[in-house]
Amino acid sequence: MTDTPARLLKLLSLLQTPREWPGGELAERLDVSPRTVRRDIDRLRELSYPVEASRGSLGGYRLVAGAAMPPLLLDDEEAVAIAVGLRAGAGHAIEGVDEASVRALAKLEQVLPSRLRHRVSALQNATVPLTRGDGATIDPRTLTTLASAATGQEALRFSYRSGDGTETKRQVEPYRLVSTGRRWYLVAYDLLRADWRTFRVDRVSEPFATGARFAARPLPMEGGEGGAGDAARYVARSMASRQPALRLDVRFAAPAEFVAARLPPTLGVPEPEPGSGPDGADGCRLRSSCTDSLEWVALRLALVDREFAVQGPPQLVAYLEGLGARLTRAASPGNGRKDGTGTGNGAGGGLGGGPGSRAGHGPGHG
Repeated sequence: MTDTPARLLKLLSLLQTPREWPGGELAERLDVSPRTVRRDIDRLRELSYPVEASRGSLGGYRLVAGAAMPPLLLDDEEAVAIAVGLRAGAGHAIEGVDEASVRALAKLEQVLPSRLRHRVSALQNATVPLTRGDGATIDPRTLTTLASAATGQEALRFSYRSGDGTETKRQVEPYRLVSTGRRWYLVAYDLLRADWRTFRVDRVSEPFATGARFAARPLPMEGGEGGAGDAARYVARSMASRQPALRLDVRFAAPAEFVAARLPPTLGVPEPEPGSGPDGADGCRLRSSCTDSLEWVALRLALVDREFAVQGPPQLVAYLEGLGARLTRAASPGNGRKDGTGTGNGAGGGLGGGPGSRAGHGPGHG
């Protein structure tokens, strides 16, 4: 093989297989001399690929982890597997899969050959995910379109469905995508309304990059530096302005570290408080504000799996009372009686109702 760039790419592809390659075997695979292999190894090292060599009759070359992430070469099966995995994670807003995952997916799908893109779509369409049910599913193609347009500073057109079901056409300058763990939001400048807006991505349909480039506008944030952090704060401020805040005051009969590890950060951080447990034992106290629904907050508090007492707000206390009564009836021996006195006649008629409850799992941005 006399084409040096092509030979280097093939050598790199071989070395990315997790094994040690004897120099003679590499020379045979590349149809060159061992001396050429040594020169090519030096070229890869100059390009920051950490290739280690071992001496002796069983020695050879292998690629190891370095200080920086070098470009990777993927075969067809590997590219499809990674794209499907990223699509599945991004599309269901799994906690911990953030904007970096969407950027990686956008880069990968940009260079995938059409035959591989078809395979990825076929696998995605034939797969039914088992999701948690507390977040909206999203077409990953929508996420990658929005991410690519934001990165390339390219104007977007899309249809948007508001919280009351109204459909509108939007033309925006996309700024950032923000993941809250259960939902994705697009921060963008709405050209038709001449103002900044926050869009729930699960309500976006038919996104289309227009090709029109724009100079990024500064996000209106006090004391902000302009970046992903500001976008996250902007979304948090937007959510807080649209949803009445719940001012939580909860005592737990468990250490603060135990409770904090089992609560999402959005609910705040509990503080140690001797004697604060419902039974008088040492525990901790959570005092914070959040804009999540009563149902979701109640379930998250229960999932801590320790005794707790809610001091406020009153609507959360009322909801927990109704929920507790329904759960008690559900666990009673006579809950399946045919006389209509089972769980179906409880207040609210199920886990989704009850005093003070609100539909859904979070604030809307329609």
